[in-house]
Amino acid sequence: MTTAAKTSESGDAGGAVHEARTGQRFPLQLPITISADRSPRKHRATTTNVSAAGLYVQAENALKVGSKITFEIVLPRQVLGTARDVKIRCAGRVVRAESNRRVPRAKASARETLRGMACVIDQYRFVRNSTE
Repeated sequence: MTTAAKTSESGDAGGAVHEARTGQRFPLQLPITISADRSPRKHRATTTNVSAAGLYVQAENALKVGSKITFEIVLPRQVLGTARDVKIRCAGRVVRAESNRRVPRAKASARETLRGMACVIDQYRFVRNSTE
Protein backbone atom coordinates (compact mmCIF):
# COMPACT_ATOMS: atom_id res chain seq x y z
CA MET A 1 0.00 0.00 0.00
CA THR A 2 1.08 3.52 -0.71
CA THR A 3 0.78 6.33 1.81
CA ALA A 4 0.57 9.90 0.64
CA ALA A 5 0.91 12.66 3.19
CA LYS A 6 -0.34 16.17 2.70
CA THR A 7 0.26 19.10 5.02
CA SER A 8 -1.71 22.32 4.74
CA GLU A 9 -1.95 25.47 6.79
CA SER A 10 -5.28 26.13 8.43
CA GLY A 11 -6.15 29.80 8.70
CA ASP A 12 -8.69 29.28 11.49
CA ALA A 13 -6.59 27.21 13.88
CA GLY A 14 -3.26 28.70 12.87
CA GLY A 15 -1.54 25.31 12.83
CA ALA A 16 -0.60 22.68 10.30
CA VAL A 17 -3.05 19.91 9.52
CA HIS A 18 -1.50 16.57 8.59
CA GLU A 19 -3.52 14.21 6.45
CA ALA A 20 -2.32 10.70 5.63
CA ARG A 21 -4.12 8.80 2.87
CA THR A 22 -3.49 5.16 2.20
CA GLY A 23 -3.81 3.73 -1.30
CA GLN A 24 -4.79 5.15 -4.63
CA ARG A 25 -8.16 6.87 -4.97
CA PHE A 26 -10.40 6.21 -7.96
CA PRO A 27 -12.95 8.83 -9.05
CA LEU A 28 -16.05 6.61 -9.19
CA GLN A 29 -19.62 7.84 -8.92
CA LEU A 30 -21.54 4.81 -7.70
CA PRO A 31 -24.90 4.67 -5.89
CA ILE A 32 -24.77 3.05 -2.44
CA THR A 33 -27.03 2.73 0.59
CA ILE A 34 -25.44 3.33 3.99
CA SER A 35 -26.88 2.09 7.28
CA ALA A 36 -25.73 3.45 10.60
CA ASP A 37 -24.90 0.73 13.11
CA ARG A 38 -27.97 -0.40 15.09
CA SER A 39 -30.34 1.63 12.94
CA PRO A 40 -32.87 0.24 10.47
CA ARG A 41 -32.79 3.53 8.52
CA LYS A 42 -31.03 3.50 5.15
CA HIS A 43 -29.30 6.57 3.70
CA ARG A 44 -28.90 6.92 -0.06
CA ALA A 45 -25.51 8.20 -1.16
CA THR A 46 -23.23 8.46 -4.18
CA THR A 47 -19.50 7.86 -4.02
CA THR A 48 -17.21 10.51 -5.45
CA ASN A 49 -14.01 8.56 -4.91
CA VAL A 50 -13.13 5.09 -3.66
CA SER A 51 -9.93 3.47 -2.39
CA ALA A 52 -9.13 0.17 -0.71
CA ALA A 53 -9.13 1.95 2.66
CA GLY A 54 -12.19 4.19 2.32
CA LEU A 55 -14.49 6.35 0.27
CA TYR A 56 -15.94 9.82 0.05
CA VAL A 57 -19.70 10.05 -0.44
CA GLN A 58 -22.37 12.67 -0.90
CA ALA A 59 -25.55 11.74 0.95
CA GLU A 60 -29.00 13.22 1.52
CA ASN A 61 -28.60 12.90 5.28
CA ALA A 62 -25.44 13.46 7.27
CA LEU A 63 -24.19 10.88 9.73
CA LYS A 64 -22.21 11.92 12.76
CA VAL A 65 -18.42 11.61 12.80
CA GLY A 66 -17.59 8.37 14.59
CA SER A 67 -20.79 6.62 13.45
CA LYS A 68 -20.27 2.97 12.62
CA ILE A 69 -21.70 2.17 9.20
CA THR A 70 -22.39 -0.75 6.87
CA PHE A 71 -22.89 -0.58 3.12
CA GLU A 72 -22.61 -2.57 -0.07
CA ILE A 73 -20.82 -1.29 -3.12
CA VAL A 74 -21.02 -2.78 -6.60
CA LEU A 75 -17.92 -2.21 -8.71
CA PRO A 76 -18.89 -2.34 -12.40
CA ARG A 77 -17.24 -4.99 -14.56
CA GLN A 78 -16.41 -2.34 -17.17
CA VAL A 79 -14.28 -0.46 -14.63
CA LEU A 80 -12.59 -3.61 -13.32
CA GLY A 81 -12.15 -5.34 -16.66
CA THR A 82 -13.83 -8.50 -15.32
CA ALA A 83 -16.62 -10.72 -16.65
CA ARG A 84 -19.03 -9.71 -13.84
CA ASP A 85 -19.71 -6.82 -11.50
CA VAL A 86 -18.13 -7.29 -8.07
CA LYS A 87 -20.26 -6.70 -4.97
CA ILE A 88 -18.47 -5.91 -1.70
CA ARG A 89 -20.13 -5.76 1.74
CA CYS A 90 -18.32 -3.27 3.99
CA ALA A 91 -18.25 -2.12 7.60
CA GLY A 92 -16.56 1.09 8.60
CA ARG A 93 -17.05 4.49 10.19
CA VAL A 94 -17.53 8.14 9.32
CA VAL A 95 -14.28 10.04 9.93
CA ARG A 96 -15.18 13.45 8.48
CA ALA A 97 -18.38 15.29 7.61
CA GLU A 98 -18.33 18.36 5.39
CA SER A 99 -20.66 21.32 5.62
CA ASN A 100 -23.76 21.29 3.48
CA ARG A 101 -23.28 21.89 -0.22
CA ARG A 102 -25.95 22.64 -2.80
CA VAL A 103 -25.89 20.40 -5.84
CA PRO A 104 -28.42 20.05 -8.67
CA ARG A 105 -30.91 17.20 -8.63
CA ALA A 106 -30.68 14.76 -11.50
CA LYS A 107 -34.33 14.90 -12.61
CA ALA A 108 -35.65 18.26 -11.45
CA SER A 109 -34.81 21.91 -11.70
CA ALA A 110 -35.10 22.29 -7.91
CA ARG A 111 -31.93 22.04 -5.86
CA GLU A 112 -31.17 19.51 -3.16
CA THR A 113 -28.72 19.67 -0.27
CA LEU A 114 -26.19 16.86 -0.17
CA ARG A 115 -23.67 16.33 2.60
CA GLY A 116 -20.15 15.08 2.02
CA MET A 117 -18.70 12.39 4.28
CA ALA A 118 -15.35 10.64 4.36
CA CYS A 119 -15.64 7.04 5.52
CA VAL A 120 -13.00 4.48 6.46
CA ILE A 121 -13.50 0.83 5.54
CA ASP A 122 -12.61 -1.34 8.55
CA GLN A 123 -13.81 -4.69 7.19
CA TYR A 124 -15.05 -5.98 3.86
CA ARG A 125 -15.98 -9.20 2.15
CA PHE A 126 -16.81 -10.11 -1.40
CA VAL A 127 -20.41 -11.24 -1.97
CA ARG A 128 -20.36 -14.19 -4.33
CA ASN A 129 -24.08 -14.41 -5.16
CA SER A 130 -27.24 -12.40 -4.69
CA THR A 131 -28.63 -14.65 -1.91
CA GLU A 132 -25.93 -13.65 0.60
